[in-house]
Amino acid sequence: MLNNLTSPKGIRELLKRHGLFADKRLGQNFLVSEAHLRRIVEAAKPFTGPVYEVGPGLGVLTRALAEAGAQVTAIEKDLRLKPVLEETLRGLPVHLLFADALAYPWEEVPENSLLVANLPYNIATPLVTRLLRTGRFARLVFLVQKEVAERMAARPNTPSYGLLSLRVAYHAQAEKLFDLPPGAFFPPPKVVSSLVRLTPRKVADDPALFQLLEAAFSKRRKTLKNALTAAGYPKEEVEEALRSLGLPPDIRAEALDLSHFQRLKDLLYTRV
Repeated sequence: MLNNLTSPKGIRELLKRHGLFADKRLGQNFLVSEAHLRRIVEAAKPFTGPVYEVGPGLGVLTRALAEAGAQVTAIEKDLRLKPVLEETLRGLPVHLLFADALAYPWEEVPENSLLVANLPYNIATPLVTRLLRTGRFARLVFLVQKEVAERMAARPNTPSYGLLSLRVAYHAQAEKLFDLPPGAFFPPPKVVSSLVRLTPRKVADDPALFQLLEAAFSKRRKTLKNALTAAGYPKEEVEEALRSLGLPPDIRAEALDLSHFQRLKDLLYTRV
């Protein structure tokens, strides 16, 4: 009964048997490529702590993780999928929870936990940001839209570089591992997906730094000086800080890396 979970035909039959359909509002695109499934599991190893999966969908990745030896807690928002997951995960040591991942107490999970997931597109950025800020994860391996993956791993002076790039760079080492075509999913999304692996480092959050970053990237067409001045940073202090860093007065935010912004924050003392 479960042999065809990695084929569109098998997925259609499973959904039809339970009277279900993929809900676009919940970002449900179920992984059906067995080759990509194996590569995701390999990218997540070693399983040095409990594994959390958000949006297990029909349980395809969940099964693969559990069968590879992971201790999986799967968090699913769509209660319609309860009978499906009880069927597809039967006999496996998986802890299945029906909850909103954005409301889950991630700050309380064990240290060195792992996230391995085909993340719903509509919650990927806020969820990953929150998980990084908890400091509880040893590794995060997840599927997102290629555009989001490129933003997470972007370097300065590239089109994808911005606030998300710096948030990720502050908390972790980012790797965009490989792309998955729409045909790797059912139903196929309209975009290419990518697998991202983040390896967090132990750092305390820095609200003053991210206040500065939000101001810097709030008006991308402006120079950094004008963007910060518009956000309330004193013009003279901004000009002096840029001079101290040897940066031209007309430089834009996307030209600076994380270390530049950290030094800029120290010079400005976050005074607004």
